[in-house]
Amino acid sequence: MASDSGGTPPGPPPGARILVVGGGYVGMYTALRLQRKLKQRLRSGEAEIVVVTPDPYMTYQPFLPEAAAGSISPRHVVVPLRRVLPHCTIVIGEAQRIDTVKRTATVTTLATAEDGTGAIEIPYDEIVIAPGSVSRTLPVPGLADHGFGFKTIEEAIGLRNHVIEQMDIASATRDPAIRDAALTFVFVGGGYAGVEALAELEDMARYTARYYHNIKAEDLKWILVEATGRILPEVGESMGRYAVRELRGRNIDVRLDTRLESCEDRVAVLSDGSRFPTRTLVWTAGVKPAPLLAATGLPLNDRGRLICTARLTVEGAEHVWAAGDAAAVPDLTSDEPGRETAPNAQHAVRQAKALAENIVASMNGEPLTEYRHSYAGSVASLGLHKGVAHVYGRRLKGYPAWLMHRTYHLSRVPTFNRKARVLAEWTLAGLFKREIVSLGSLEHPRAEFELAAGRRPGTDGDGGQ
Repeated sequence: MASDSGGTPPGPPPGARILVVGGGYVGMYTALRLQRKLKQRLRSGEAEIVVVTPDPYMTYQPFLPEAAAGSISPRHVVVPLRRVLPHCTIVIGEAQRIDTVKRTATVTTLATAEDGTGAIEIPYDEIVIAPGSVSRTLPVPGLADHGFGFKTIEEAIGLRNHVIEQMDIASATRDPAIRDAALTFVFVGGGYAGVEALAELEDMARYTARYYHNIKAEDLKWILVEATGRILPEVGESMGRYAVRELRGRNIDVRLDTRLESCEDRVAVLSDGSRFPTRTLVWTAGVKPAPLLAATGLPLNDRGRLICTARLTVEGAEHVWAAGDAAAVPDLTSDEPGRETAPNAQHAVRQAKALAENIVASMNGEPLTEYRHSYAGSVASLGLHKGVAHVYGRRLKGYPAWLMHRTYHLSRVPTFNRKARVLAEWTLAGLFKREIVSLGSLEHPRAEFELAAGRRPGTDGDGGQ
């Protein structure tokens, strides 16, 4: 009974319709679990699962740094939803509003602007709100004009292409100022995304430099800016200090208790007074809940996340469920009153399973169970063969931590297909040299054709730069 939809709303539900908003960790794993638990009802038409997502794939974000470094192919970092959810209706679009009284979601799709009919309304019986999070930016002058994010596969590959392109510019220019700016890379944010992205790209760029006749690895300047006094807080204070020593040992300038004040005119100005002309500024300083949550009329906490019960229902709302980044879920394993589960992948995947079980129990008139999971720990990569880990009270560093990082995430990436492909790529990477090609032209696929047609790329508004 599977179907896709780019613009036509699903018809009246034949039975109970479960609407899942979001195709990330929570959205995909919830739909996957429901698909298995409700197999017979889906076949008979007694139930229907509709997934509304802006992208037809789920991104396994822990692999973004390795994709940026070229260790993993971009297509193996994403999981196609239509393949893993064959018994669900996939609607490529974004929910704009949710009316919990009428039980409808207002959705814009890829066809909304084309057909002129406006947004569609999708009725539901049960709704899972899991739109994830977006980059949390600050009003830093110049950030919107010159900054790069690092949350999507497109951003990761775009950054890889950009870094190699800057090395090409530095190799060809005769202007020392342009060369210096091209070879200066500033990363803001000392969490997982910032540290792992910087470490993997520094590894890649250092290797790439050997193929340039006039660029040495020591010519590249890497700067990590963190507003607090430590990096990677999830792996513990001692492992965080080790990570700082490891990065500084690779001539990476780690600046703690420092903020980015401005990046206008491609000059990064830091709170300690330092100024760095740079053509690459990567912003990974946290995330915030998706804007949709503010348009639901549901109760939010001070961080803008949905206030949920331990059963993963939204406080005070019937037939509304949430988990992951969008949800403030009580941590029943903590001795600290009022503590919430961390908005990370470890909890998101487990919450999705519990949420799906509770939806099925609710449909069957059975009691709901509370989500309870003790935090197992964290692992982080610091580049090839280097890492830190704090798992079940044990601390690891160097090669063992890096191996644990790879093993853990290989076990967690969805589908056997993806596991096999990623493992094959890692194996081949150990046998052959790194790929150092930049495919920046992919971002402007019509540029060559427009030039051939005698038109400056981008002037028609479609394939521009």
